[in-house]
Amino acid sequence: MSNDNNTQTVELTALQRGDRGAFALMVDANSDQIYRLALKMLGNEQDAEDVLQETFIKAFKNIHRFEGRSKLSTWLYRIAVNESLMILRKRKGITVDIDQDFETDDGELMPRQITDWCCLPEKELMSAETRHAIDQAIKTLSDTNRAAFLLRDVEGLSTQEAAEVLNISESALKVRLMRARMALRESLTGYFSDKMQSKV
Repeated sequence: MSNDNNTQTVELTALQRGDRGAFALMVDANSDQIYRLALKMLGNEQDAEDVLQETFIKAFKNIHRFEGRSKLSTWLYRIAVNESLMILRKRKGITVDIDQDFETDDGELMPRQITDWCCLPEKELMSAETRHAIDQAIKTLSDTNRAAFLLRDVEGLSTQEAAEVLNISESALKVRLMRARMALRESLTGYFSDKMQSKV
């Protein structure tokens, strides 16, 4: 067993014992990531703070159910994503199943134009204006595709870990991720086209 696994086993034992110190360490180690994910999902600081609070409240209440088969952080991400999706559903007044089957591609729009961004200087890609444009584009993604993109491409989870968080297969995760990336490229094509023309 690796040191990481040994560490998680010790932490989990302490958490399930109700050790407040271990719980405080868990909160401290994972708060920034959970808040950042919720803020990207919801675009609202108060809602993100609510998700952060609810995630750790539910984790504390249900830690005895966590068996340690996945990373503790993966389990926390799953709680946070579910909390975020519940808020989004309430906003829209509709019910969406996170595990629902994908729609067919019939009638689904594919990118009309793809701009090659390779020629833009790195400082342009990292500018505050560009980051804002990307954040706005992320908000246009469907809730489930946004979750897949944020977990995999922003938070850096592996395909397996992101699939575990969303409770879907790895192949389903890859489909959601592909759709998210394609939608973002289409959404940002106009923005980067203008940027490239302004450099001419």
